[in-house]
Amino acid sequence: MSESIALIEELVNASGVSGYEAEVREVIKRHLEPLTEISIDNLGSIIAKKAGAISEPRIMIAGHMDEIGLMVSSISKEGFIMFQPLGGWWDQVMLAQRVVVKGGKGDVPGVIGSKPPHLLAPEERKKVVEMREMFIDIGASSNEDVKEMGIKPGDPIVVDSPLTRMKKENMLMGKAMDDRVGCAVFIEVIKRLKDIEHPNTVFGVGTVQEEVGLRGAKTSAAVINPDVAIAAEVSIAGDTPGVRENDAQARLGKGPAIVVLDGSMIPNTKLRDLIVDTAEQHEIPYQFQAGTRGGTDAGRIHLHSTGVPSIVIGVPTRYIHSHVAVIDHNDFENTVKLMVEVIKKLDGEIAKSLKP
Repeated sequence: MSESIALIEELVNASGVSGYEAEVREVIKRHLEPLTEISIDNLGSIIAKKAGAISEPRIMIAGHMDEIGLMVSSISKEGFIMFQPLGGWWDQVMLAQRVVVKGGKGDVPGVIGSKPPHLLAPEERKKVVEMREMFIDIGASSNEDVKEMGIKPGDPIVVDSPLTRMKKENMLMGKAMDDRVGCAVFIEVIKRLKDIEHPNTVFGVGTVQEEVGLRGAKTSAAVINPDVAIAAEVSIAGDTPGVRENDAQARLGKGPAIVVLDGSMIPNTKLRDLIVDTAEQHEIPYQFQAGTRGGTDAGRIHLHSTGVPSIVIGVPTRYIHSHVAVIDHNDFENTVKLMVEVIKKLDGEIAKSLKP
């Protein structure tokens, strides 16, 4: 197994729903503490400062640590757990999925259940079961049982879907690709800059609570005050049945997706052109992605202070915001290569030229 696949596996398998990212933060810290100056903002985002030849421009690469998940909201007298979503779930993908409740006495496995189809009226069977009608079964028989297991309202719940290499070994599937893949990208970029002189200072940032409002991006940008920002993200892959090409342009295996529009930002076009020129110069495959829904940390960072030239580069990913997603590791590698080459170019003169 390559080192970068092992890194992705470690990050994906870590637990870290929105607001509970400590386990992921420790993985990032362990990998980057020997290479960078580590700090943590007051909301919990981790900032890894990689000094270059000069202190400016300050380049911020942000990947959010949080995954979509659930939270215990109440416990029934029969011992079933009621929950609230953390992040955007589509109800239809949730039923019968294995989960882990992160209780005070350790992990408790469970499964998302609902009324059996045998008991549904014919008209009910035609409807999608709504999340409010679901519950989590941990094998308890009473509220007291659940308390004895160390579970209480406010505890996080994580999907149980570890990273798996598919038959084609460059294809990887697992939970939390959104956005542990982005975290792996900035970690790998910093590692590969170790012995390379770059005319800037790079900040790799694992942000918190992106899935519930881009919150960590705001606080970490306030710490860094970046001159240029890149959100290392996933990009919705449209290469599956039923998806129209114009709805999601990215394809697995075709390289990183340069996002030219999303629901939170229109990127800096000069930065876009710099990235495209760099990709072509180094013969790195790339593609474009455009959409009007969804947003990323760059949507918050580009509004910091008087404005920050920003863009999103995404690794194409199938089935995001579900219990399992799929990526092509070749796209990950090309995303890292592209970012390294861009950073090697991004000196003060170029950074200044990005501004109006």
